[in-house]
Amino acid sequence: MTPSFTPLTLALARNAHGRLVLTQADGTVHEAVPVRAFPIAAPHEGLSLVGPDGHELLWIDRLEQVDAPARALIEEELAAREFVPTITQITAVSGFTTPSTWTVETDRGTARLVLKAEEDIRRLGSRSALLIAAADGVQFRVPDVGALDRASRRLLERFL
Repeated sequence: MTPSFTPLTLALARNAHGRLVLTQADGTVHEAVPVRAFPIAAPHEGLSLVGPDGHELLWIDRLEQVDAPARALIEEELAAREFVPTITQITAVSGFTTPSTWTVETDRGTARLVLKAEEDIRRLGSRSALLIAAADGVQFRVPDVGALDRASRRLLERFL
């Protein structure tokens, strides 16, 4: 049986500049930025609304607890901030020394990334998941190395 709960109603809106604004119960108004505590391991658990000074304004245990309109605004903001394409195939690598340029297929289309150093490939919790930091700051995710095709795995193994 699923426990029932009353949704947390937030006075959350966008201002004229497109930024999220939280009006708290006491009437104070703050610009707010949603920040996930564990964006990869538990993306829907542990979320904080942080003010421009970096201080937490509100803690949300689970995103599902928030009323639908506020949740939609939070998810929209997070999607823009957490652009992490998922690599589905590695089609080409310029060389096996770094820096090297990779051509990859992602869930967002074809992309080229520059890998500055082998240390920019990090293993995540399951050890089969990777996070690859490109030179331009974009992070690419490989949720399961074993799910890649054989040619992609061979190219990737040269850097691991």
